[in-house]
Amino acid sequence: MLLPNAYVIDSEMPIGSTVEVFIYTDSEDRVVATTKYPYAMLGEFGYFTVVDYQRYGAFVNWGLPKDLFVPLSQQKCHFNIGKKFILRVCLDRETGRLYGTHKIGKWLSYKTDSLVKNQKVSILVLSKTPLGYKVIVENLYEGMLFDNEIFERLSVGDRREAYIKNIRHDGKLDLTLQPIGKKATADVYERKVLDTIESRGGFIGLNTKSSADDIMRAFSLSKKSFKRTVNSLILDKRIILEGNGIKFNKN
Repeated sequence: MLLPNAYVIDSEMPIGSTVEVFIYTDSEDRVVATTKYPYAMLGEFGYFTVVDYQRYGAFVNWGLPKDLFVPLSQQKCHFNIGKKFILRVCLDRETGRLYGTHKIGKWLSYKTDSLVKNQKVSILVLSKTPLGYKVIVENLYEGMLFDNEIFERLSVGDRREAYIKNIRHDGKLDLTLQPIGKKATADVYERKVLDTIESRGGFIGLNTKSSADDIMRAFSLSKKSFKRTVNSLILDKRIILEGNGIKFNKN
């Protein structure tokens, strides 16, 4: 199998060495290898931009030189160039080629026997709803993040880690972005505050009297959670209040 010269690094690839590659068909339908990886692989979902449209289908950028084809039959709406869509990467078993589909419902499972509450999972934000955000969980399940439990900005196509809060009778999942349990949540909040202060050089011009919007933008926390976390860190002597801000306690 050909690994094109563009991906060959002589110093790292002597004869006999093992190299991880992604296999696909190039623009001439040859099976080739590449050391690059697409935004999503076979059986995975991704957020792709339409780069070309023909009468028989569309092409989306999926991170490789050859764009991913989305047949007309796999589009639920018109694919205008420049628009972005959540798609699943599938295999055409007759041709051996990969393609994208916008019709993702048939690929989701509602058999959740292998899942448990509090389990950490990876999610892809699918769409905004009146209740919150619909997400795809572990490239297989359908889940929901509710607005009243989201304390950071989310957009369609974002990838996050989440936790299973409830497994519903219909096989859908209720999720939260915060670890479940007071101790786990407190640890995550403290890490957020400390990491944010560190990223600002050890001092940030915000405190518990700052506006909820400013706190949300800086820390992705509600004002109530921020105040509780700051007070805990002050008691632990890890931070101190100084003027109108907060800084690390170096003593």
